[in-house]
Amino acid sequence: MQNNLSTEAAIDSFLEMMSAERGAADNTLESYRRDLETAAEFMKGRKTRLVIATSADLKTCLDDMNIQGFAATSQARRLSSLRQFFRFLYTEGLRTDDPTGIIDVPKKNQALPKIMSEDTVSKLLMQAETEARPQEDMSGYFNAVRLHALLEVLYATGMRVSELVGLPEKTIRSNQRFLLVRGKGSKERMVPLSVKAQNVLNIYVGLRDKVPEWQNNPWLFPARSENGYLARQVFARDLKSLAARAGISAAAVSPHVLRHAFASHLLQNGADLRAVQQLLGHSDISTTQIYTHVLEERLHQLVATHHPLAD
Repeated sequence: MQNNLSTEAAIDSFLEMMSAERGAADNTLESYRRDLETAAEFMKGRKTRLVIATSADLKTCLDDMNIQGFAATSQARRLSSLRQFFRFLYTEGLRTDDPTGIIDVPKKNQALPKIMSEDTVSKLLMQAETEARPQEDMSGYFNAVRLHALLEVLYATGMRVSELVGLPEKTIRSNQRFLLVRGKGSKERMVPLSVKAQNVLNIYVGLRDKVPEWQNNPWLFPARSENGYLARQVFARDLKSLAARAGISAAAVSPHVLRHAFASHLLQNGADLRAVQQLLGHSDISTTQIYTHVLEERLHQLVATHHPLAD
């Protein structure tokens, strides 16, 4: 182990590797950086450095999170970041051991995702469609149609919000029945578009093409932002405002909740779990299995309705 190794340099090298070799997304890299820099600050308080931390040091760091009331999921994520970091140091010969190897993952209760009913989603879509009718205020009309298009595509595909707002403009030009989505780790997948989503997107693209400012912008949902496309926070804010106008609790609505609704409603209507996994872009079926409670509920209803002794 190199005792003179800089923690800051080690973190930068780790993040560079995760980006270049593993194709980690920007949000993932930022999450890693926050976890590692927070752990490094904790180690300073123990008069040591993260790069030379022992298993006991790291265990104390996680215990401190527990004392402060952090959820088990946050502790598990921090440990996952530390494990990736120390495996990198070990692989690069910067340490002769991996101090995370003997640390157990904090136990956590798997929370069921928040889910909107089909009626509630329909109400939200109807509100978006009503507001997207032609109006004299062209900027207001454009924003309303854009929000309607975002909402229809999200519910039709179950995309992550970062995947949705970052769709390239050429995606919709090449094939309107399917979208090519670049997900986590730069993995690509094809997702089908409903006829309703196709029609709304056609209206939106027609308006988009008439805005001179956006004609050379490569993104489907352009904006005056650093990366050139609509910020996911802006979409989330607009979605909550729409929900409030539709008489739906804004606290119960978010882009991620609609992603959950997409998956749950598919399963409720007979879709295969493996197919839902593929549509959501989950690399592991265990991630999709959080929705199995929907299948269990459907099976209970099936038995209650059709079994001769159900009464």
